[in-house]
Amino acid sequence: MTGKVHELSAAGGESAVAGDAEDRHGLRLVPEPAAPPADALDEEMAGLLREVAPASSGAPNTALSGGTGGPGALTPLLRTVLDALAEGAERRGGPLAAGTPAELAADVARVFAEADGDDALGRLTDVLAHGSADPADPACAAHLHCPPLAVAVAADLAVSALNPSQDSWDQAPAATALETLLLGELAQLVGYDPAEAAGVLTSGGTESNLMGLMLARDRVLGRESGRQIELSGVPGGGPRPRIFTSAAAHFSVQRSAALLGLGEDAVVPVPVDDRLRLKPRALAAALSACVAEGDLPVAIVATAGTTDTGAVDPLRTCASLAAEYGAWLHVDAAYGGGALLSDRLAPLMGGIALADSVSLDWHKLGWQPVAAGIFLVRRAETYASLARRAVYLNPQDDEEAGYPSLLGLSLRTTRRADAFKIAVTLRTLGRAGLGRLVDACHELAHSGAAAVRAHPRLELHADPILTAFLFRYLPENTDPEHTDRVNAALRRRLLREGRAVVGRTELPGEGPGRVRLKLTLLNPHTTTDEVQRLLDAVVAAGRAEEQR
Repeated sequence: MTGKVHELSAAGGESAVAGDAEDRHGLRLVPEPAAPPADALDEEMAGLLREVAPASSGAPNTALSGGTGGPGALTPLLRTVLDALAEGAERRGGPLAAGTPAELAADVARVFAEADGDDALGRLTDVLAHGSADPADPACAAHLHCPPLAVAVAADLAVSALNPSQDSWDQAPAATALETLLLGELAQLVGYDPAEAAGVLTSGGTESNLMGLMLARDRVLGRESGRQIELSGVPGGGPRPRIFTSAAAHFSVQRSAALLGLGEDAVVPVPVDDRLRLKPRALAAALSACVAEGDLPVAIVATAGTTDTGAVDPLRTCASLAAEYGAWLHVDAAYGGGALLSDRLAPLMGGIALADSVSLDWHKLGWQPVAAGIFLVRRAETYASLARRAVYLNPQDDEEAGYPSLLGLSLRTTRRADAFKIAVTLRTLGRAGLGRLVDACHELAHSGAAAVRAHPRLELHADPILTAFLFRYLPENTDPEHTDRVNAALRRRLLREGRAVVGRTELPGEGPGRVRLKLTLLNPHTTTDEVQRLLDAVVAAGRAEEQR
């Protein structure tokens, strides 16, 4: 029906135009209007482009970042971004902008409303830089929130410009090959045989922990029930599945259990010692009681580097008990995995190679921009329940013809090429160079802990294991509830004044007296003097709170 278009109308209705034909479905066939002259189309298109790309723009706002013209289009825009980053950081003048959350939100809302056209990129970048907590500032030391290496950020720009997606080879030919090569090296770093292991880049430890527990559920429950759990779901009858992890483990273990249909109550918190490490005898007793009650141990989640203290659970003991009870062992090394880069600290990870699966996060002790999570399994065949065939992404005949697919390795479909920045960093600095950064932060943490111990108004919880330590300010009134209130308030004072970003947590247990402050030192260029000034600011804020 060339030259005609379908227009919905009741057959023979009043809206029909005399002389128009109808097709067999009763749809009126309306002749297409005559095409306008080519010069008229050119002028119309030029007008549209003028609307979206003002003539004053140095580079059209509709320019693309890829192709041979992409670098040229990016150049002036990058200069705008870099200038605005510098201006925003200078205006901030510290680890974060002074003011309340409401004041900051109002500033952002104002700029968001006013920014328009060519000035939007610069103005919004400036307000982002001004209103950010900058982990490159020595006084920003609250979280596992690293200052990324400039070379990693530059590598990430290349990925943003090219926009490969890892869900099919034909969207990411080079990035597919590079991720596979990188995962082989990281498997070897953990102690796995790269020829037998498998893995994928993830958004971080939460996703990696979910994947580890999903495979544990499918493997162990499948073996027990004789069913394919990923197809039939969690059995309604039979033994109750249980997951064992320390009381100091990451909350994502409970969240994963809920998402997997096991329920948060399936997670058994195992007591920890005063360094927040899982107690081996308590784990053994909990497993024994589980079996005696007719329940099924599905997984043990050992933590290699707790968020608050960097504590490392006894990995070899966990592996032995997992083997004895037929449970899957997943090691959450999102933080502590960075120790594998250091000859000095790598022994802390002894036994990690015995795990069925491992989480690593290079946006913690790896100095990568978010996201840079890694999930690894020791044996590729245990990945079976995640396998997925989508005929428009990884048809079987393509794979048989030599076109590989990473689709069945991830929970996600569209997925950024986050392996690239890690690969560039590894090749630029090498394991030894990154290990020196880890060692510098470790030494800095020990220096900071010694300064806390030496100060009469500060109390250290325990010596650092990795790069973090807990402490608290000691007010003159040592009542536990009062001490908790002063420590919580002094931290907010430091935030409000824009002087420091210090962490706040609570020790396991019940009752008052458990609030602690936290320094997580991930900036290898920070000096001991800068850490001392940060601690002095904590003391000054504590005294100010006492005088309120």
